[in-house]
Amino acid sequence: MNPSAKGWIKKLLKDLSDNNLADIDTLDFYDKLRQTGFIYGSNISTLKFIDQSFDFTEEERSKINLLLCFYHIHLSEGYSNDTFIDKLVTYYKIVGENERSFFEELFGESSSDRLLEKMIHKRIHIDDNFISKSFNYFLVNALLFIDVLGYIQFLNGKKGKDIENYVNNLESALESVVISVMDTKSNKSDYDENLMKLFESSMRQKDTDINTYDDVIKLINHPLEKQYLVDLVCMASWSDKVIDSAEQNFLNKMKDDLNLEQEVIDKSIESINSFYDKHKEEVAFLSSKNLAQSFYDNSSKLVSKLVNRNKKRLLKELSESKEAMKLLTASTYRTLNDEEQKKIQQQLLDIFKSIPSLAIFMLPGGAILLPLFVKIIPKLLPSAFDDNRIEEEN
Repeated sequence: MNPSAKGWIKKLLKDLSDNNLADIDTLDFYDKLRQTGFIYGSNISTLKFIDQSFDFTEEERSKINLLLCFYHIHLSEGYSNDTFIDKLVTYYKIVGENERSFFEELFGESSSDRLLEKMIHKRIHIDDNFISKSFNYFLVNALLFIDVLGYIQFLNGKKGKDIENYVNNLESALESVVISVMDTKSNKSDYDENLMKLFESSMRQKDTDINTYDDVIKLINHPLEKQYLVDLVCMASWSDKVIDSAEQNFLNKMKDDLNLEQEVIDKSIESINSFYDKHKEEVAFLSSKNLAQSFYDNSSKLVSKLVNRNKKRLLKELSESKEAMKLLTASTYRTLNDEEQKKIQQQLLDIFKSIPSLAIFMLPGGAILLPLFVKIIPKLLPSAFDDNRIEEEN
């Protein structure tokens, strides 16, 4: 079974016919998934339900783990394996409504399984995994489990906008927690501060009321949501390679607020420590001197590359959006207020829908890069729009 070749989903499902994934407790399945690195965004291995002899790439391992997770959830919720592909395609069409330009090139595919293969490929492989091949752990791949949690809601009856809102609110909730965790760090470097500001700016721009820790706690109810939240907090805490007393206190408070057993917290800490210790030579970012620095630097490079690649079309689209041009021009000489930031986000997202290469900004984690985009794009505007520009000397 080759996840990079046509027909891999049908072949994988056929190979799984003798493995009744529905008989596995969902939390036990989650723990097995966590051990592969999927929850941490670094797929070091695949779940053991398939032939391990094939030398899969990390992208292929991510595809396999994501599909197996969907399939387990599908079966454990009482649905037939015969309906799996069509149900999952329908779900992705719903949650991808806001990213229509991202998936629209695929919708001419007549075969459901082939369409699903293309959707999952698009979902996993985004411009060298969104940041870079060596830094893919946090924004997209570590947020893939949001897709799975949304699928649970879909199978339990949520439809249309309700599913979209659930996925968007959960993304916002997780970003809020990351901000809260980073805020507890006793010793913040300059890059830690920059990264936190980037998250905070993204949160202010998002059209959601999920902005505080208390908002998050009210939203988290499902056992898998709780487990995933704890793991994400441990991962964010571990970014400086130690969970200090303040971060431990944050975990303890979350344990009480979510009515969790201490065992859940302890196991999550043990899991992240064990995974990173065991795979420190295989997870590229662990060798970085500063995780936040790597994120910030690679994000800046990615946004700059995307802006330059799409410069002509961007300027054309911006010239047709008077409000976006007005706000971007204002951003060259003052900081936009919260209301203006929300407006520019919506204006930009509307523009991005018409430029497929920029659809990554609308995926989970994509909004975090919008502040960088707003910072970079004014440099491309005609000088008449920027009275404060100082041309750099060669």
